[in-house]
Amino acid sequence: MKRKSTIIILSCLTFFLSSIFSKAQNSTGLEKVIVEKYYVSDANDAAGSEGVLPVGSVTYRIFVDMKPGYKFQTVYGDVVGEVGHSMFIKTTTSFFNNEDRGSTSPTFSKSQARFNTIMLDSWLSAGAACNGNLGVLKADDDGIETIVNGDGILKNADPSAGIPLTVQDGFLAGSPCPLTALGIDDEVKVFDDISQAGSEFIIFDGVWSCLYGAVGPDTTNKVLIAQITTDGIFSFELNIQVGTPEGGTEQFVARDPVGLETRLHSLTYNSLYAGIENLQEKINNTDMVSVYPNPTEGVTTLKIITENNNSIQQYTIYNFLGSVILKKSFENTVGNFTDKIDLSSYPNGLYFIEVAVDGSKMTKKLIKK
Repeated sequence: MKRKSTIIILSCLTFFLSSIFSKAQNSTGLEKVIVEKYYVSDANDAAGSEGVLPVGSVTYRIFVDMKPGYKFQTVYGDVVGEVGHSMFIKTTTSFFNNEDRGSTSPTFSKSQARFNTIMLDSWLSAGAACNGNLGVLKADDDGIETIVNGDGILKNADPSAGIPLTVQDGFLAGSPCPLTALGIDDEVKVFDDISQAGSEFIIFDGVWSCLYGAVGPDTTNKVLIAQITTDGIFSFELNIQVGTPEGGTEQFVARDPVGLETRLHSLTYNSLYAGIENLQEKINNTDMVSVYPNPTEGVTTLKIITENNNSIQQYTIYNFLGSVILKKSFENTVGNFTDKIDLSSYPNGLYFIEVAVDGSKMTKKLIKK
């Protein structure tokens, strides 16, 4: 929604992004986006929270992983150029927002982080985990001054979240870049300290950024840009600008690149399919599923080989948000099976093909470009 109070800001933003495109160089600096499963809440956390924290809620952290010398500058949604690039962060339920010192960015102190569930608050960032502390992957934490929660919570050691917070908390002493937000006054309220009903953060014409560029605390150069807690299916599509060592800029988008933009597949994420790249094992050790060409510009071939007379029951195609776009069922189909799949009428992006053979399932990623 356009607002009179932000017209000047958005006009400046349009000029800012237009100048960015004119200065862009070959895009190489952003290696990938990393999603860390930071914590899984249990019943004790739910009882000790300030705000509604459902049992089983997952806290995710989003990091940009850049080459040395590059700087994180902004996450944006824009209407500049021939193709606009909106961005979103969504959940199928709601975002958890801590009501004691919670905010749209992590401005609480490390001492305040020792109480209730403020460490699980949902917010945007340009490197900060709290005042005076950078956010780092738990595996990159130095283990010094780990936060011990004074309310006796945040002690769940769910193995799916990796290192427990009681061992390494992902806070590292440092000077984070202040967060600057332009043109998203209304949209960002979904992460404020009194909202408990928000499920979508969408930017069409705004940014959150570090105006002078944020870098990671070591040569791996990872910068924390958001933390999200939800008990729903979590997904995002991001567009990111980084600064080059030479003073130029590079833009990376989730879909439909134009000009000097680069499409980066890790700028899309859906927690329902997280880790799916590790599920490429054969069904029953002898069955094989392949999709080619992949990526595809529209038409691709699905091939299923069953060597033990296993019955092919069906295949289902899901889009990035988990919606079924095509489903085919079969009876008494064994041996080698081939089928053409036409995605020409569907948007570019990430899709998933789930194949069922004798009750076993295998999922393959498919990219339409």
